[in-house]
Amino acid sequence: MASMSMTSGSVRAQWTQKQNKLFEQALAVYDKDTPDRWHNIARAVGGKSADEVRRYYELLEEDVSRIESGKVPFPPTAAPPAAPAPSATRPTGTPPRAMASY
Repeated sequence: MASMSMTSGSVRAQWTQKQNKLFEQALAVYDKDTPDRWHNIARAVGGKSADEVRRYYELLEEDVSRIESGKVPFPPTAAPPAAPAPSATRPTGTPPRAMASY
């Protein structure tokens, strides 16, 4: 299964952000019932063959399946930084400054 991840990663590295966006948009236009779907998507993306876009779609489907089945752990989330305690911003017993009038 590790080889699939490497293959998937190397294929993704060959797609630019622009091509990814065009691919997403083309998928929304050309659904699974569209004749010559992969040719149309390849033409919309540019620089990719029908086989390349079809394989890319299959790899993305495999990734989603692995994520949904729990085989890919979620990345750890960092806790947001805590706000400083009021005593850390001014010494205890010191009144806040009065607002300047303009």
